Amino acid sequence: MIKAHQSLIFMKNLRVSGLNLDIIWKNKEKNFEKISSEFSGVEADLFILPEMFSTGFCMDAEEIADRTEETLSWMKDFSKKRNTAVCGSVSVSEKGKFFNRFYFAEPGGKHHQYDKRHLFSYSGEDRIYSRGNERIIVDYGGWKILLQVCYDLRFPVFSRNNDDYDAIIYVANWPETRIDAWYSLLKARAIENQCYVFGLNRIGTDGNRLHYSESSSCFFADGTEVSEKDNNIVRAEFNVEKLKEFRKKFRFLDDRDEFRLIQK
Repeated sequence: MIKAHQSLIFMKNLRVSGLNLDIIWKNKEKNFEKISSEFSGVEADLFILPEMFSTGFCMDAEEIADRTEETLSWMKDFSKKRNTAVCGSVSVSEKGKFFNRFYFAEPGGKHHQYDKRHLFSYSGEDRIYSRGNERIIVDYGGWKILLQVCYDLRFPVFSRNNDDYDAIIYVANWPETRIDAWYSLLKARAIENQCYVFGLNRIGTDGNRLHYSESSSCFFADGTEVSEKDNNIVRAEFNVEKLKEFRKKFRFLDDRDEFRLIQK
């Protein structure tokens, strides 16, 4: 069920920058332009974009879903030009099904993908999109990163650290009305899994009139927030020695329970 993908480069520390994006509803080209402009002059080893960053979290999949990998192509081009990785989720049509797909594009042209497992039934996402069944861990720069999307955050068994990753990235469209849960769960995932957790949310108001407040954050393994914010950019640095030292001192993962996921 777990797939790990390896990179050939190694980075002792990983500089990560996320964009609090006010997504333009159903307008891919305008969002691509906006992202390029917002990230202009920003230096990072990894750029993070929100859930369905090119369209907004939209159930009109027949209208918005990528059919020719147009968003992935843009991500690969961005990654190559900036010589850095970029990740975020996209509405995708494939073989007659729709997926909320988390892409992770590397500057060498390689990409990884994770299809969101926990579909948000409250909004009807489970009636439109098909869920994924594989837990994906990307090895980028020597950092093992678990890819997760929004509602996945509420299900800790699926994201349980089996001593096989160092960080989790959650990309989201998480409304302001439930934002206390967002903060609490991000912090909990970092503490229980002894890892970095970067939660990247959108801002603004979407086409369904849901409002999203600035709420993107990164937490260290002890629950301390380690992100810095500058306008719409959220920055954090993953420090390998700090993480190793913390895990060596507090060996909580050694006492973890083992779970076996049963496919429905």
